[in-house]
Amino acid sequence: MALETYNRKRDFKVSPEPKGTLSRPRKGKAAGNGFVIQKHDATRLHYDFRLEMDGVLKSWAVTRGPSLVPGEKRLAVHVEDHPLDYGGFEGTIPEGNYGAGAVLLWDRGTWRPIGDPRKGYRKGHLEFELKGDKLEGRWHLIRMGRKEGEKRENWLLIKGEDEFARGEGDPDILEEMPLSVKTGRTIGEIRGGRTPARKRRSKAGTRADPEPGSTGADPDVSKIRGARKAGLPDFVGPQLATLVKSAPAGKRWVHEIKIDGYRLQARIDNGKVTLLTRTGLDWTRKFGDDIVAEFGKLSLSGAIIDGEVAVEAGSGATDFSLLQQDLSEGRLDRFTFHAFDLLHLDGYDLTGAALVRRKEALERLLAGSGPALRYSEHFGDEGGLVLKHACRLSLEGIVSKIADAPYRPGRGRDWVKSKCSARQEFVIAGYAPSSVNRKAIGSLVMGYYEKGRLRHAGRVGTGYTGTVAQSLFRRLDDIRTDKSPFDEKLTAVEKKDVVFLRPELVAEVEFRGWTGDAHIRHAAFRGLREDKDPREIIREGEPVNAAQDRKPPKRTVSLTHPDRLYWPDAGVTKAGLADYYTEVWRLMAPFVVNRPLALVRGPDGIEKPLFFQKHAWKGMTRNVVLVKDPADPGEEYISIRDLDGLLGLVQGATLEVHPWGSNLDDWEKPDMVNIDLDPGEGVSWTEIIAAAHEVKRRFEEMGLAPFVKTSGGKGLHVVAPVKPKAEWPEVKAAMKALADGMAGDTPDKYVSTITKSKRTGKILIDYLRNGRGNTAVAPYSTRARPGAPVSMPLAWDELGGAIGPNYFTVDNTPARIARQAGDPWGDFRKAEAPIGFGGKKQGR
Repeated sequence: MALETYNRKRDFKVSPEPKGTLSRPRKGKAAGNGFVIQKHDATRLHYDFRLEMDGVLKSWAVTRGPSLVPGEKRLAVHVEDHPLDYGGFEGTIPEGNYGAGAVLLWDRGTWRPIGDPRKGYRKGHLEFELKGDKLEGRWHLIRMGRKEGEKRENWLLIKGEDEFARGEGDPDILEEMPLSVKTGRTIGEIRGGRTPARKRRSKAGTRADPEPGSTGADPDVSKIRGARKAGLPDFVGPQLATLVKSAPAGKRWVHEIKIDGYRLQARIDNGKVTLLTRTGLDWTRKFGDDIVAEFGKLSLSGAIIDGEVAVEAGSGATDFSLLQQDLSEGRLDRFTFHAFDLLHLDGYDLTGAALVRRKEALERLLAGSGPALRYSEHFGDEGGLVLKHACRLSLEGIVSKIADAPYRPGRGRDWVKSKCSARQEFVIAGYAPSSVNRKAIGSLVMGYYEKGRLRHAGRVGTGYTGTVAQSLFRRLDDIRTDKSPFDEKLTAVEKKDVVFLRPELVAEVEFRGWTGDAHIRHAAFRGLREDKDPREIIREGEPVNAAQDRKPPKRTVSLTHPDRLYWPDAGVTKAGLADYYTEVWRLMAPFVVNRPLALVRGPDGIEKPLFFQKHAWKGMTRNVVLVKDPADPGEEYISIRDLDGLLGLVQGATLEVHPWGSNLDDWEKPDMVNIDLDPGEGVSWTEIIAAAHEVKRRFEEMGLAPFVKTSGGKGLHVVAPVKPKAEWPEVKAAMKALADGMAGDTPDKYVSTITKSKRTGKILIDYLRNGRGNTAVAPYSTRARPGAPVSMPLAWDELGGAIGPNYFTVDNTPARIARQAGDPWGDFRKAEAPIGFGGKKQGR
């Protein structure tokens, strides 16, 4: 890559970065052997790894930073060459510029290639030694094979085995040595334009003057009714919420979205920040520097702030599983402290003041804080309405609080929580080993205490990534025991293959309800709760859940290797996929039963080869039905009749289900049409929504009733039921006319031809799903993409910025369904109409 690319991306009148000029390769002892690593807090925190070669810095963006554990692969995306002068750059790139954000010089030194570096670079394997202020020893950069359509050049940065390597349980050097090697600053101090904290400490016991870049206004809490003068306590016991069946109503309540993370208390005392768990444990170092740095910027001498640390998924919702994943992988760039209460500030105890007054002061205090510290807003609407909206977005639930109540440590009724799905902590009492990996767990055996006795609650067999399953196996090995910890006798089935454990660990579990024998049903692991005491874990009450009142459909298909991971990043196993389809079956069935099907199969999960399947395969279960094509009796297609048929597809590693638009009663006359809105590069979500509404308008002009769903990929599908009167050629012609009409009317926004070269910045109005033998992904079907997204039916008023094309997943969909007042596609078949051409209805 040349420096022209570097220069073209930057405005040097605004950005402090050095202008790119090619340097003559250095000679002698210093010839071309410098390296730097810059910690870059851009859209996502990453580490820029740069090696001097041929007068430039060859550069890779290492998404999670370097690891000293040999064999641990870190993705390194090859980016444009940088000038040698960039090796000394540290500062902040202004907003609106390429790479906007703080840049910290994390490491620097020299590198020595092993072998010919230019030959290794061309072939895609650089082996070298580093001698830096932080990193030393042997390393590898290995180029990965480029997948079809992939624009980025992905490499892997891997530490070699030597005396500088570390084990998996050793400290992470990114946490251990976070400061700049140039100025000694943190990334937060660079972002705020501040000097190092050790150079600006005020004298002990006195308040420091506000620093440049400090955030928040200093609210005068002395005038708040109920505030009293008091010294800063070491810790305040947390106020806890009681689970209720429905959200409370009335003006005396305010409601907050329930944060899905770790409850923490931030204690700030003359610049020293401590993060304490709900039991008072010091977890300050657990979450990196950014949260501590943000609290350090606040203009105050002492405070105690109550909140929760969480990680947001791509959808914007907090996700405890991602929090656990980041902690286990040492990733520190996504933690956010959601602050919802202010208990003490500058010599005043605020626990006796009204909640809303405390929150007003907190909001003023946090005004202008960075992304790692966020004020948790509240809503004054009716609790039921707030809960309904939360559940439509598949959030965990809400916490409702009495607006004028003081802060009372312990569990009471001033704070209550209402959930969208059943979720609570359980004691880990045993595990069953994995059937596919001898060094991993396959499922956990759960329990809870009832009057001091440990009761059996069943097993949890999904929700574990491969890394988590192996990590749990290693951790649980230390607490194995020969004796069952339960205070009741287990059946032969309950104790089959179980390795019992001392009941010392707690896990958070999401599940769909309780079975008649008091076992959790369709349960998924969400993470360890190291902040909870096992002896406190009891069976919680159940939230109102329509799905629990409905008898689950019977299933008879046996799954081999149920713990096989289909979505390793999301922890979705074969058993988890079967549970998901059992939950959504009643809604999905009308769109997949009695139709020819095409499938995407992946026997080893989404990270291994996938293939499209329309015909039978060896080992296919008897629950899957083969049907002959009446137009070509030699062709046999796959179909299903019931839930067992769908679970038979799951057993056969089906990751996507794509039905025809006609059913087996009349293959030649479709009973639905589908327009797939497929965005090209550079198209915004708002533009896709606008396109969906335009298709809706045109469908309605044709006399059709439009329904909308996410694709689970990049776009939206607008679907309409039609009376099976017209045959495939007519239907396809009508959809082509619609697509061509949109492209002709607004050629700057839409295209109707598949050619990729014409699609940049535009939306393809794909009508080709409407031909004989062509298919579209079914409502509620999973997609073979990272995160286990699903294609989700929506109501038209749900289209907006809160829900994106892959927002709904195997994990969060059941919560939405359990709480939704009605099926947005419930009247789909009732709305069928003859397809119209140019405003005239055909086939009457």
